[in-house]
Order: sequence, then structure tokens, then C-alpha cells
Amino acid sequence: KKKTNIKTYNMLKGILSIAGQSGLFKLVSQGNNSIIVESLTDGKRMPAHGTSRVSALEDISMYTEDGDVKLSYVFACIYDFTKGEKCIDAKKASAAEIKEYMGNVLPNWDKEHIYMSDLKRLFTWFNILIDKNIITAENAKAAQEENKDEE
Repeated sequence: KKKTNIKTYNMLKGILSIAGQSGLFKLVSQGNNSIIVESLTDGKRMPAHGTSRVSALEDISMYTEDGDVKLSYVFACIYDFTKGEKCIDAKKASAAEIKEYMGNVLPNWDKEHIYMSDLKRLFTWFNILIDKNIITAENAKAAQEENKDEE
């Protein structure tokens, strides 16, 4: 097994979002014109074709008043705030509750450029990743350390 360098380790490696599909997916394999992904919620596999808008979570950043931060750092902040538990249920919470919660997690989030739909997706994704034990204390700490090194 390959040893992971904690500095470049990313808890979100291989985790994908596909436009038009709910939930998150894990990259299983790559073909010529498509990739095979597995749903983190129900475990079903399916092809994602070249025409699908696929986003790797490790490449996503969020706006803050001080510049962009990696999504892994935002998840690490949520992890610290929740002490490793699930976060607010974006489907049940009001917009005001979601904004207040985000302010507790990441006080300098950019309120002008981050939409409610982004926040709901963020918290929904976090809860999926916690359920699947993808975000752990160790990799949340590593994500925060990596962010400090980039400042």
C-alpha cells in the first residue's frame, strides 16, 4: 500500500458531484468515453459520460472575504464545529438558520457570492461524507494544516 504524504493528502480525492444527479459519487474506473461511478448513498454503479458535468470535490473552492479556500478546509471547519457529528439538515432548516450556521462554521464566508443553494449542497455533502466515514478527525486536521501552509 502506498504511503500517503499528509501534506498533499486530500480526503476528497476521487469523490465526485455530477450535475443533475443527487448525492455524491466515488470514481470506480475510467473508460474511453465515460467513467464508472458509484453512488455514496445507495452504492449503485453507473457510467458518467463525457457530456456529463462532473466536478471533483477536491478541485472545488469556496469564496471567503480573504480569498478562496478549498472545500476540504470548509469541511474540516464544519467537522470541528460539530465535533465529528452530522451538521445542520439543510432540507429542514430555514435560510436564516443555514446562514447563521455557516457564520459559526466559517465566519468570513462571502455572503455576496455564495448562494443558498451552495450552502444547502455543502451541508448535504458534509452529512453524506460523515455517514460514509470519509471525513475523519485525522484528515480534517490535515486539511486545516494544509490551508495554513497556503496562507
